[in-house]
Amino acid sequence: MTFSEKISALRRQKGWSQEELAEKLMVTRQAVSKWESAQSMPDLDKLVQLSEALGVSTDYLLKDEQVQNALAPAAAEQTRKPRRVTREEASRFLQQQKTATPKVALGVALCVWSPIVLIGLPALLWICNVRFSDTAVGGAGLCVLLVMVAVGVALFLTSAAKHKEFDYLEREPIMLDTDAAALAKQQEAVQAETCARLTTVGVVLCILSAVPIFAVMCELQVLDGHYALAVCALLLLVGIACLLLVRAGSMRGAVDKLLEQGDYTRENKAKSRLVGAVSAAYWLVVTAVFLFYTFGPNGNGQPQYSWFIWAVAGVLYGALMAALSIYRKKLK
Repeated sequence: MTFSEKISALRRQKGWSQEELAEKLMVTRQAVSKWESAQSMPDLDKLVQLSEALGVSTDYLLKDEQVQNALAPAAAEQTRKPRRVTREEASRFLQQQKTATPKVALGVALCVWSPIVLIGLPALLWICNVRFSDTAVGGAGLCVLLVMVAVGVALFLTSAAKHKEFDYLEREPIMLDTDAAALAKQQEAVQAETCARLTTVGVVLCILSAVPIFAVMCELQVLDGHYALAVCALLLLVGIACLLLVRAGSMRGAVDKLLEQGDYTRENKAKSRLVGAVSAAYWLVVTAVFLFYTFGPNGNGQPQYSWFIWAVAGVLYGALMAALSIYRKKLK
């Protein structure tokens, strides 16, 4: 098998068009066409980029061998025949995603906002000099927390159930037909400005969410209740930011799934199960720690004072995902 035949065969196995391969290498489609028709050879730097993009060695590209013997381990998963996606399927998926996105975003925001009553109600009553039993106030706040989390989880589950027929987009290699690819590209262009705006506002709100804490620190006479209310304001701003960021991410993710880019490349699809399993186990452990710390043998029985566990867990989760990503790259 010649150099040109290998490039063409490997490109088709990945489900790429000549235009898509050209974009990855930052060359023209005509250049790729000439390589595949044996009219020219790429420069040395482009040859290296080409081997990395196709998941094979430069030696393999330059030597006459069978493709089956040269596929890199990372590319072996991609030898499965891609599942074809029509324009009708792509359109139905985008419409379902458009309907589900606000619900999922609201579910995330509700989970973030859920501790607000638990934390803020006792502080507000204390500042207003209204006396209620700590047990009653804590119980009411905990009930509101559980209701908000339950509603958020219900939104997640109902959206996931309606979206189940398209789960293969996150797990299997796909190949869009011409009309479906055009639709996905059009959708990407249409929503680009909206996603950028939502992301910008969300990031700004995340940064500003710390302002209430710093404002309280500037007070000459700081009361304990003021700190609690500042935390509530922080959660409110973070919840709004999450709502915007999740909405932007879901819109962008829908197109990325169809175009197999971003977090949904074929390589990342193969790794998604590991990340999901680690995430599920992590949050189960965090929940167990929260319950034991609050209601265990030596617990204080006052969950309004245990909210910091979730804040610390959120920061550690980001660190865990970063470490997992580095570990995967090291293994690769």
